[in-house]
Order: sequence, then C-alpha cells, then structure tokens
Amino acid sequence: MAKILVVDDENALRVLYKHELTQDGHDVDLAGTADEAVAKVRETAYDVVVLDIRMPGKDGLEALTEMFAERRNIKVIINSAYSSYKENFISWAAEHYVVKSADTTELKEKIAQVLGG
Repeated sequence: MAKILVVDDENALRVLYKHELTQDGHDVDLAGTADEAVAKVRETAYDVVVLDIRMPGKDGLEALTEMFAERRNIKVIINSAYSSYKENFISWAAEHYVVKSADTTELKEKIAQVLGG
C-alpha cells in the first residue's frame, strides 16, 4: 500500500481518483490547491504525488518546484488536461505526464510503474 497525494482543484476528480486508488489498496490524501499540497508534502512523506497544473492561485509547476525543495526524491506524476505543458522544462522533473481522463487506467499504470510494480 502506497501513500498518495492527489492535487487537483476539481473536487469531482479528486473524489474519483481517491475512490479508484483506495480500491487498489492505497492510502490517499487530497489537496485542492498548490499551497495545500506543498504544506502536506512538508508534513508527510508521500510515495507518489498526482499533481494538476492549472489551478487558481499558484499553479502546479510552481508547487512542483517547492515540493522538490522540500523533498528532493519525491515522485510526482503530472496529471493535466493540457498536453502543452509537456514542453515546459519544469514538467520534465516529474516521473510521468498523464493527460486527465475519467478513465483512470493510464494514471494507475503510471503509479504502478513509479512504485516499481
């Protein structure tokens, strides 16, 4: 069982991902903003962070930079509706880049890869 943080400003998506990942046996925390996510990363050693990019206030790329400053070896999967952010060099620091979908198959596969499964 892995400790996973899902960061997304869309509540319905957070709830869906929590449900799906909990059914797979993971312990899932949720954050609705980048600031909340960074604070949680300071407090908890997550195995994986699933991180949205476009959020009100601070975006996911800024949060990614702050997370790496807190925990250099943190594993992050960017989960964005916008594939254009793949070109941003900051996003290259993430383990994987998954385009958002209600079908969680690809996201679950990438999480399993990060966890070594």
